Amino acid sequence: MLQHYVQACRFDVLALKPGNVSVELPGHDMVAAQFLAAARASGAALIKGESLGQSILDATRNSVSVAGCNTNLGIVLLAAPLIHAGRMILSKDTNQQGLRDALAAVLDRTTVKDAQLVYEAILIAEPGGLGRSDAHDVADTPEICLRETMAYAAERDRIAHQYATNFVDVMTLGAPIFRHFALRWRSISWACVAVYLSFLSTFNDTHIERKFGAAVAAEVRRDAQALERDFKACENPAQFASSLTIFDAELKRGGVNPGTSADLTVASLLAFLLQASI
Repeated sequence: MLQHYVQACRFDVLALKPGNVSVELPGHDMVAAQFLAAARASGAALIKGESLGQSILDATRNSVSVAGCNTNLGIVLLAAPLIHAGRMILSKDTNQQGLRDALAAVLDRTTVKDAQLVYEAILIAEPGGLGRSDAHDVADTPEICLRETMAYAAERDRIAHQYATNFVDVMTLGAPIFRHFALRWRSISWACVAVYLSFLSTFNDTHIERKFGAAVAAEVRRDAQALERDFKACENPAQFASSLTIFDAELKRGGVNPGTSADLTVASLLAFLLQASI
């Protein structure tokens, strides 16, 4: 499963996703090499077989250590349950054969200790725009299990929403769209762009919303809708690169990074790869 995780993270920076860091388009004071180093460093921790919370904490520590900043907290938070679910199926530690049902089993087993370890990981990563919460704030010690803490945050954070819904967006939107466009275009990178634009045009990106507010997030979503429609209609996605690059420049001029949409894209590719291998 390590190779699937690293592959998903690699295509994260190979794909031309407007507003995000890629091999061709650095930005936000980061470059693709930092993301690739973080992927390699975090992957070993995610597959070690530790508890869900411990694997997230170890992976985050490793990532921040090699990258010098937070590059992949959202990816780690999404990848860890997927990898645990895949391992559960392979070890026959569940009666469920499908990845999403195994995910539900993984999330149902989370503990208060898992929540404490994940809170520690979040504090280490220091994600932008986190702010404060009246209850279950990450600066406090949690007293409920990880799934419950995520459910509390689900309305304001799309990654937390996945924990509360057995990864509904990843499994019913992202992975199927990836499968369709990977077959149509015979390209993992361009299929990733299709998935990314689908998320960006369907939901307000909650990373943008936390940093800039709902109005800016909604404006980015509306701008992405026309781009997504035209992109998915084209026969040769490479011919659309200039339009993606223009949108990228517009977002980065304002310091806008649709990080949640990017994290969900990586998780969707990882889910697809796991489904194909288990």
